[in-house]
Amino acid sequence: MSTVTTMPSAEVTLAPLMTKLEMTELVMAAKFARQASWADISAAAGMSDVFVVSACLGQNALPAEAAAKVAAFLGLGNRTKDVEIALQLPPKKAQEAETVSKDPLIYRFFEITYVYGDTIKELIHEEFGDGIMSAIDFDLKIEREENPRGDRVKITMCGKFLPYNQW
Repeated sequence: MSTVTTMPSAEVTLAPLMTKLEMTELVMAAKFARQASWADISAAAGMSDVFVVSACLGQNALPAEAAAKVAAFLGLGNRTKDVEIALQLPPKKAQEAETVSKDPLIYRFFEITYVYGDTIKELIHEEFGDGIMSAIDFDLKIEREENPRGDRVKITMCGKFLPYNQW
């Protein structure tokens, strides 16, 4: 004979979860209103600025402690807990990326991939063999590099190499 443990019969009131888009809109509004930088928000979270920005834009999930720190830092009033929860939810990655973005900066990354993608692929295969660069075990860093012809954007992507299995 088995025993079934049941929860007390107290009723729980549930509200729909905030969507990632709603969360992003609140984060952006609070960031603007507080005149905070991404560096400020990331420092509050205690995590990388690239990862925190990505989570705030709905493309990654923050650990509970970091999500609570970001939401508290932004001072979102009665929406603080909603944003904290939304920051922790696993995202549906790149949902808007089914078409090429018209934003000039984002489009340039598509252009770089179109022009240099096969070259990058060939050079990675030559150096590492047949496989891919992980976008999960991955770091991204964005820096300003001074140059007399105009400052440069320096982007460093560092992902673990994952060889394809052969059987």
